[in-house]
Amino acid sequence: MIKTNLLLRGIALLATSATLALTGAGLAHAAWPQDKPIQLIVPFPGDSSPDLLARAIAEPLGKALGQSVVILNRAGAGGSIGTRQVATADPDGYTLLYTINGPLVTAPTLFKETLGYEPFTHLAPITLVGTSPNVLIVNTDFGTSDLASFIAKVKASPGKYNYGSVGAGSASQLAKKMFMADAGLHMGHVPYAGFPSVVNALLAGDIQASFMVPAIAMTEVKSGKIQALAITSLKATPELPGLKPLTELGFPGFEAISWNAMLAPAGTPANVIERLNVEVNKILKDPTVQTRFASLYFTPAGSSPAALSALMKQEKARWDPVIERLKISLD
Repeated sequence: MIKTNLLLRGIALLATSATLALTGAGLAHAAWPQDKPIQLIVPFPGDSSPDLLARAIAEPLGKALGQSVVILNRAGAGGSIGTRQVATADPDGYTLLYTINGPLVTAPTLFKETLGYEPFTHLAPITLVGTSPNVLIVNTDFGTSDLASFIAKVKASPGKYNYGSVGAGSASQLAKKMFMADAGLHMGHVPYAGFPSVVNALLAGDIQASFMVPAIAMTEVKSGKIQALAITSLKATPELPGLKPLTELGFPGFEAISWNAMLAPAGTPANVIERLNVEVNKILKDPTVQTRFASLYFTPAGSSPAALSALMKQEKARWDPVIERLKISLD
């Protein structure tokens, strides 16, 4: 009888423990977010396209979560500095990352020894956010009317002219390097902290060309101060009428798409990742947000965390051979 009572008491204790564990899990789920702001790290300067798109999402996300979402710009090293900050942050759901593809896809190959994080190990995907082609732009005063004349002028004076990007190893620099290799061009590289600085340098004549997302460039293109020569998507886009893809201008298969994504430190609770995924995907379907994205020449995307992870792997497999072919290393 004593053994039976002890057995029943043990079963009761186990049941109580299980109930408490389930209750604790439920409380943990309900506790996030608490009365504490969520930091959304953007590893690029203010007024850059990642910054503008992140701000379009931050306010409605804060309302959906019932907690403020604060944008923090941590620019430098093509986005790797801010990305590293998130990769090494506490995985408590209060530090998130909004970044472009470069720090997630190409940086690990370019900075094998000094990057300080590994995207697939130290970051947890939340969702793909938006996509956009890059546009090849030149200073109007450069005196070239189309892609063919631009190539001819640069080719006639190897090393004389410069191009700008948002940092060594960034998507804009790699797109330009790949284009120059395919076209047989030689230009100097000048890195800047963000695309607004690249545009200013282009207007000042400090550089002659750049690849960048159209969100920053098209205002000056429309004013006539900068000329757009081509885009880097495989197909033309209605948001950029009159601009042909490079693949239709003598560079078959050339593609260099920019995309934005949201991630968290690895180890962030699954319920937090799921909640963020659901809320951001809802926000991306909002007509006001879609209009804002369209004004920046981005197409809202949205995805599952698994789909974002698959995209990162697919893009890495595509760009690693390019980096190897061009013999680029930034260590």
